Amino acid sequence: MWILDSAFRSGGVDLWHKDGTVQKCHHEYDPPFYLQLPDPDLHHEMIEALEEHYRAEPCTFTTIFGECEGYRVFAGRPVAEAIEQQTQFAAQLFNVDVRRDQRFMAENGIVPCCADPDDRFSPLFEHGLDSMEIRIRDDPDRDQTCSDIEIICGRTERLHGQEREVLADLFGLIAASDPDLILMTDADRWMSKLQVRARVLGLEMQFSRNGKYRTMDSRSYWSYGRVEHKEAALIPDGRILIDTEQSFVYREGGLAGVLMASRLSGLSPNLASRFTPGTLISSYETYEAVRRGIVVPFRKSDAEVLRKFAALKAADRGGMMFQPEPGIFEEVDEIDFTSMYPSIIVLANLSPETIRDPEQGRRGFLPIALEPLLDLRIRAKQLKKTDPAIAGIDAVLKWMLVTCFGYTGYKNAKFGRIEVHEGITGRSRDILLQTKDIAESMNFRVLHGIVDCLWVQGSPVTALQERVDRETGLPTELEHFTWIVFLPLNDGLGAYNRYYGRLSDGSVKVRGIAARRHDTPEYIRTMQGAMLAVMGKATTIAELGGLWDQVHAIYQNAVQQLPSAPAQEMAISRRISRLTYAHRCIEGAAVNAYRQCGVPAAPGMKIRYVVLDARTYRVVPAWDADHFDIPYYRELMERAWIEITYAFRAFRVAGKERQGVPALRMQQQICTEQPEGRVTQKM
Repeated sequence: MWILDSAFRSGGVDLWHKDGTVQKCHHEYDPPFYLQLPDPDLHHEMIEALEEHYRAEPCTFTTIFGECEGYRVFAGRPVAEAIEQQTQFAAQLFNVDVRRDQRFMAENGIVPCCADPDDRFSPLFEHGLDSMEIRIRDDPDRDQTCSDIEIICGRTERLHGQEREVLADLFGLIAASDPDLILMTDADRWMSKLQVRARVLGLEMQFSRNGKYRTMDSRSYWSYGRVEHKEAALIPDGRILIDTEQSFVYREGGLAGVLMASRLSGLSPNLASRFTPGTLISSYETYEAVRRGIVVPFRKSDAEVLRKFAALKAADRGGMMFQPEPGIFEEVDEIDFTSMYPSIIVLANLSPETIRDPEQGRRGFLPIALEPLLDLRIRAKQLKKTDPAIAGIDAVLKWMLVTCFGYTGYKNAKFGRIEVHEGITGRSRDILLQTKDIAESMNFRVLHGIVDCLWVQGSPVTALQERVDRETGLPTELEHFTWIVFLPLNDGLGAYNRYYGRLSDGSVKVRGIAARRHDTPEYIRTMQGAMLAVMGKATTIAELGGLWDQVHAIYQNAVQQLPSAPAQEMAISRRISRLTYAHRCIEGAAVNAYRQCGVPAAPGMKIRYVVLDARTYRVVPAWDADHFDIPYYRELMERAWIEITYAFRAFRVAGKERQGVPALRMQQQICTEQPEGRVTQKM
């Protein structure tokens, strides 16, 4: 039974499954939550009331820490919250907020997007979904209706003209084609508008197979040090609707990634495509717990153990990084630990119930739950080398496993504990230091290291990899750079996460530079990308030096063409963290510009704007731009250019270093010189 959608409705679970045709099955389902009290006698009146009104009954249930005596209560979240209040939060509650459709499938061994539950952890599968792609050319920020739509369903059709005719044709095509899957640009921003306009025009919106929709509210939230924003969503019943612009999972993993995320988390593809990797890994752990008969805590109650400041300081130090020497280096290998943090969880048996004694005979819940996910990632990473279709699945698995580490330290994590988080980072520091020592003992030169990867010069690197794998117990992968550039900080020392280099297959890997950053205008990104493509032809530093004229010509041409460049290519994309600013700034002016156009902004939302005059902080939303501040964008181009010229300057430094010129002194000079020899502001 291939489940493509699920929802809790009318006291039961609706499962939409495809067996040739799509059908809906309704299953009556009224699951209880679980209650444990430290002293039931103190609350005997409450227990009697629960027994009378909500069929409460004594039972034994299993947590990750062991079995508990308590009660099962056939009621919903409001009753659970009332119990918390009445017991002054002495009560421990479980399975209160587990999604009921997810819980139903976990309890009954049902896996969404999977014909055979035994194939849940297989990276190879087919879906057989009939699909339709809807590309809306109108701008959801400023337009209230669609007047220009392209539909791809077997053949391509263009709908353009009056609103009523366009929407009537759109709904008619959906009804006639009856697709299982709709890929739609900015779906979550358009659906509520389409619903309103359909009612006004007397049309029936055909996205849902039964006319019913679920809603998700918009919200701003804090995650990993920055404010994020999630758009409100209108989700149709019985059909998969994926927002191809806003869905992180779809952008990273494509359709295969969304379906794999659904299969692993026990959520419908509609939800899996709209959730973050952190929510997906949390849902995966919840599904695994329910499937194994383990209850899920409503509120985490195992508080952090009181520790001395010195002990806390020693434990909570994060990941290890080595500061690189800035410059250009030849024949460099990167040793990368595959999913290091989850591998440590599995290998070291780290879980809330085992953290104080990982060597005990009992395996923890987190290692048991994450081990098949980790094995799947390792297989997918190998398979994608010969099958590009697996790349999306590997990307989603990577992000889920990355966030599983951060989730262990999240204060509200169902199966998290800060000591587990600290234990993981502590072991990762030891492993990176151990790897560095192994490399140096084998006469390798260590150039750089960041948490789970190390850059080295020397040979044979395969012998080094085999020894690291054997002695650390963790799997690694190798990437070979024919040359790599580590860029400097303002003070001349090496930047931790700004580098680029040519891989052995001829591609150029970049991190932290303009071509990689999300806020870089497309014009500048294209310019730097063209330079890197030329540089990728060089297999040695000597060959790279010979490409200076070609690279410089690209820069000069871009500078000359800048005044006539399209204003839309100057759009800067930023994620705003607030709506009010104490001082005048470009970002604050952009928020005001959105507000003046009648477009509401929210913290965490991405906005796109073009700078008209940087000196007076005049900006406009990208869609309204017809010109731009040329000197301002010329300065941005210059910064991107300096990142490229450093590779050629460092090449000249290498020649001078052989003549006895101190490397660091020369590299500091590189940071402050322009190609013409004039001094400018440091990067």
